[in-house]
Amino acid sequence: MRKKLTPKYLDSLPPAPMKRYEVRDDVVGGLMIRVSTTGAKVWYLAVTVKDRARRIKVGTYPVLSIADARDKTREMLRQIQLGTFEEESEVRLTLGDVVPQFIELYAKPRNRSWKPTERVLTKFANLYDKPITDIRRGDVVKVVDELIASGMGAGANRALAAIKKLFAWCLDRGTIETNPIAALKAPAKEVSRDRVLSDDEIVACWRAAEGESFPFEPFAKLIVLTGQRRGEVAGMRWSEVDLTQGVWTIPASRAKNATQHVVPLAPLAVLILQSLPRFAGSDFVFTTTGRTPVSGFGRLKARLEKASGADDWRLHDIRRTVATRMAMMGVQPHIIEAVLNHKSGIVSGVAAVYNRHAYTQEKRAALVKWAEHVEQIVSPERKAADLAA
Repeated sequence: MRKKLTPKYLDSLPPAPMKRYEVRDDVVGGLMIRVSTTGAKVWYLAVTVKDRARRIKVGTYPVLSIADARDKTREMLRQIQLGTFEEESEVRLTLGDVVPQFIELYAKPRNRSWKPTERVLTKFANLYDKPITDIRRGDVVKVVDELIASGMGAGANRALAAIKKLFAWCLDRGTIETNPIAALKAPAKEVSRDRVLSDDEIVACWRAAEGESFPFEPFAKLIVLTGQRRGEVAGMRWSEVDLTQGVWTIPASRAKNATQHVVPLAPLAVLILQSLPRFAGSDFVFTTTGRTPVSGFGRLKARLEKASGADDWRLHDIRRTVATRMAMMGVQPHIIEAVLNHKSGIVSGVAAVYNRHAYTQEKRAALVKWAEHVEQIVSPERKAADLAA
């Protein structure tokens, strides 16, 4: 945000609710005021020095008035231009400075699912104002202990893993000389989930989905019928779907493992997609705005749970349910992995590199068999009538 700063405006700035914020001065380029969660206001200069982006502390407000801050900033800019600026006067990077850099330069280019990393790092918001070189092992342990005490076992592990990756990245870049948490172990013992929905629970969830409006009803049903990841189903584009051939191709740019994935669509899945409305000028299949894919998975799951009475499960458990039921139907493990688009497992290593067979027909047979089972349990009367005909 950029404003022509005045004393009245600065005095009205409230403390940051969770994460500190900045307001840039519209008079002197690069000058900004940073407001912390405690309400403290500090002047900074955002500038490039010797091809490196810097944030240099100018002073604190109101000790340094607006006029004083502008005068001092102009002099600092003059020294930078003349090459006489003393770099020792620059402020040290805080954790709050490093987090957005880490997300932009490391997390986003390497992981399409970078948003959870960004969210989990906010668990360390109390350390954001601290120079990253001053953060000690005990500071991180204290935050992790608080997460454990609040009941976040696996969540504490995720938070620690994210901050460890950030510190390792800083060490590689020379931002820090030593990594204080390099050998810090995960605090909670995790048990792999083995939740598989029963036929009755699948029926209950399917019926609950029918109580939802577009796009949540078909979205939930397509997750059940395809066994694909919720984010990949939510982001489905019409340009990815060939309803004539009954094929949905998830491009590598959207697949979690960055590998193009062909998903054969069972007849029931095709019928559902054929019945859906289309937003003019939008390529999204499941959307409420036409501009972005459907979201609000947590709220949807809560509604399904309440309506169905089936609890202690997650949307991701549906993938495990599909895989387990396919195995019970006699589908071979490598075909199940192909359906789920798993890189590791039965076909891995050198075999995965050289085995380019997509198992399209086998995947279709497996998904059709699974869809027929779903249709049988959710509409046994209609299925029996179809068989009799």
